Amino acid sequence: MSKRYGVAEALKETSLEIPSGQVTALIGPSGCGKSTLLRLILGLIVPSSGQVSIDDQVVTPATVQEIRRKVGYVIQDGGLFPHLTARENITLMGRHLSRPVDIPALARLVRFPEDGLDRYPLELSGGQRQRVGLMRALALDPQTLLLDEPLGALDPLVRSGLQTDLREIFRELRKTVVFVTHDMGEAAYLADRIVLLRDGEIVQEGTLEDFQKHPATPFVTEFLNAQRALVAL
Repeated sequence: MSKRYGVAEALKETSLEIPSGQVTALIGPSGCGKSTLLRLILGLIVPSSGQVSIDDQVVTPATVQEIRRKVGYVIQDGGLFPHLTARENITLMGRHLSRPVDIPALARLVRFPEDGLDRYPLELSGGQRQRVGLMRALALDPQTLLLDEPLGALDPLVRSGLQTDLREIFRELRKTVVFVTHDMGEAAYLADRIVLLRDGEIVQEGTLEDFQKHPATPFVTEFLNAQRALVAL
């Protein structure tokens, strides 16, 4: 598939298969197409050419609502509705679809204090808002989880703690997870597979070891060397 805005190519003709039950990280510099790719998967934008399918079901205007109910979506800072409490944010789609949501189980899973469930987003820390966003995404037990730079706005200490918790959650749930990040260390820590993009196209796929030992282009090595967490200072 591809995505163009006028003459600008946000995503060049790209083929990508995301393994079921694994964690895939989309990484690359700003404007490389990774968030565009995530939005195409969710059906928030329509491809200029080609198609997206999830579990052999093609994402179209006719199927997108049904598909979205099987996909959890988390954005930076949680994307919470400020006029709703944490509890109301989490149960929003459950109430809309008349489906039960096991809030105590979700709170235990993401290590969120139950006494914070009746607070509003402005009364929560950044890390707590992100945990609420994750609970909302998981509320209907989706088959697939998409995360668009979920930890990008957090300070390093909070981010490190959430990375640890996310890895445990991913391993416990074994869902298909796709997340966007700028941080190769985070990608290597959380993902089974890393997809590096540049200028709207995939440069290389694999593990961190693949990137280090068998870089597909000089840009791969340049990108790794720019990640100060991965190199000796």
